[in-house]
Amino acid sequence: MLRAFCHRLFFKTLGWKEEVTVPRHDKCIICVAPHTSNWDFIMAEIYYYAIGRRAGFLMKKEWFFWPLGLLFKRLGGVPVTRNRRTSLTDQLAEKAKSAERFELAVTPEGTRSLTTQWKRGFYFIALKAELPIMLFAIDYKTKTISCKKTIMPSGDVEADMRVIMDYYKDFHGKHPEKFAIEPLDNVANQVKS
Repeated sequence: MLRAFCHRLFFKTLGWKEEVTVPRHDKCIICVAPHTSNWDFIMAEIYYYAIGRRAGFLMKKEWFFWPLGLLFKRLGGVPVTRNRRTSLTDQLAEKAKSAERFELAVTPEGTRSLTTQWKRGFYFIALKAELPIMLFAIDYKTKTISCKKTIMPSGDVEADMRVIMDYYKDFHGKHPEKFAIEPLDNVANQVKS
């Protein structure tokens, strides 16, 4: 019943469409960009319920206060403490390896504000767990959820991040002025440092 409601809401009432041309995986990292608004989370959740799938997601620990914390955990939220020294990537990679199904959605920008430095944690989780990374885009200009590319991390972070960022360069977030691709020549410098 929830699936049918979300399907009607997303595709009929709100008028969105999907362009998914690659196979779906039961174990994967879902890279989602652009991320420029809180609406991205809402639209992604409605879409994923509409297609009958569930994915976990990372969110700042500060959002897990009562009563929202209960809701976010039920939806698949994983609280992230950013100042902690424990390796979240290692923990999630181990969880992924032992799970029968593991779909984790991550926004590489890590913020809804303008940033030109993308996080790499999602990449390292996929690399350590040997998971494919599905590249999903939320394009508000065309009202389309797109996934036309999946990459398997090679271990060459620079080359793989170039492919990922190049894929997202033509999509439009809800607030396009808050979306930027990291200058690709900086990718090499960040990997070396």
